[in-house]
Amino acid sequence: ATTTFLGCNEQNQQVYVPLKSLIPMVEPNDLVIHGWDINAAPLDKAMERACVFEYGLQEKLVPYLRDIKPMKSIYYPDFIASNQEDRANNVYKGDHASEEHLNILRKDISTFKTENNLDKVIIIWTANTERYSDVITGVHDTKDNFLKSIKEGHTEIAPSQMFAAASILEGCSFINGSPQNTFCPALIEMAREKMVFIGGDDFKSGQTKIKSVLVDFLVASGIKPESIVSYNHLGNNDGKNLNEAKQFRSKEISKSNVVDDVVNSNKILYSEENEKPDHCVVIKYVPTVKDSKRAMDEYTSKIFMNGLNTIVLHNTCEDSLLAAPIIIDLIIFTELFERIEWKLTYNKQGKFNKFDSILTILSFLLKAPLVPNKTPLINALFKQRSCIENILRACVGLPPINDMLLESKTTHFIKDEEQDEQKDDQ
Repeated sequence: ATTTFLGCNEQNQQVYVPLKSLIPMVEPNDLVIHGWDINAAPLDKAMERACVFEYGLQEKLVPYLRDIKPMKSIYYPDFIASNQEDRANNVYKGDHASEEHLNILRKDISTFKTENNLDKVIIIWTANTERYSDVITGVHDTKDNFLKSIKEGHTEIAPSQMFAAASILEGCSFINGSPQNTFCPALIEMAREKMVFIGGDDFKSGQTKIKSVLVDFLVASGIKPESIVSYNHLGNNDGKNLNEAKQFRSKEISKSNVVDDVVNSNKILYSEENEKPDHCVVIKYVPTVKDSKRAMDEYTSKIFMNGLNTIVLHNTCEDSLLAAPIIIDLIIFTELFERIEWKLTYNKQGKFNKFDSILTILSFLLKAPLVPNKTPLINALFKQRSCIENILRACVGLPPINDMLLESKTTHFIKDEEQDEQKDDQ
C-alpha cells in the first residue's frame, strides 16, 4: 500500500504513485504457498490456536484452510527451546543433521514446484528462533566441509542451515526471518556459486522499526541518546520459545545492533572510541496476552547544557499481523530482484550482472541486515527505503530522489513563473 514520489506536474505539484506501479511485480494473489511445520495441525486448527483473527473471520476462512496441512519437518531439539517438544508431532526421525534430511527437503521443494507448475520457488524461514550456532572451522567454513559434515551427522548444524542448504542447492532464494546466525561462510559460498539470493536476518515489524526511525531522528538533530531500554511481553509461541536464555540471546543481539550505524555516523556526539548508548532489551512470555504484543521503550538523551530528555513509548500490536505483510513483501521484492540485471554504461564491452547473492536491498524489512564483508551496514529506515525506491526508479529511467527541489528555490525560477503568469493574464 506504499507510494513513491514520481515527479512534479505542470503546476509544480508533487505526484505520488503506488510503488508497485513503477515496475512489473508479482501479484500476491498469484502466489502458491506451502510449508513445513514440526506440528501437524492443519491451518484451520493452527489459526484457531493462534487466536489472532476474530471468530467471525475464522469461520469464513476455515473452508479455505482445513485441507492445507504442513509437510513433515526436521526437529533438532538442541537448537530451540525445550518447551517446544510437546508440539513436535510432525517430524522425521533423527535429531541432528544428515544427508537423508537434506535430500528429503530438496525433494519437497522440487515436488512442490513441479506439482504446482511454478516458475520459481522462494523459501522464507518463519519458524522458531534458534540459538546461535558455533561457527566451527572445518564444518561451517566452506561448502565442501559443510556438505561433508552434514553427511557425517555433525550436531552443530542448525535446522535453518539445513533448509538454507536445501533451498540453495535447488536454486531457490532463501530469506531468514529469525535472528539466529544461519548464514555461515559455507552457505554464502554456496549461494554465490549457485547464483541465488540469500537475505536476513529477522523480520523488522514493530518496536525495532520505530527504534531505527527515532534514534536516526535524535542523532540527526544533534541530540545524544544515552540509554535505550526496550521491554516486551507477548504470549504467542514465539514468546514461549524466547523464554529460554539461548534463544532469547539471538533475539537480543538482532534488536540491540539496530542503532549502531546511526551512532557511528556522528563522532561529534559519540567522540569516545566505541562509545554508544546503554542499550537493554527485555522479552517476557505472558500467555494471557497471546499474539497481542506489548512493547515499552524509554529513550534518555542528553540535550543543551547537559540537560536530559526522556521519551517513553507504549505500543500494543498483533505480532503476526505485522509480520505477515513483511513476508509477502520479501517474496515479491526477492522475485523482482531475481529479474533485474545491471551494467556500467561507460564500459561498452561490459555485460549485464545480477546483484550479489547477499541481497542487502531487503534491509528495509529486516532487523539485522546481512551484508557482504567490507560493505556499509545501514540500519536507518529511510535510507533503506530510499535504496529500494531509487533502484526501481533507475529501472524505468528516472533519476534518484534527492529532495533538493532546486528549481523551486531560485530567483530565476520565480521570475520565470511570474512571466508565465503574465502571459496567461494576457
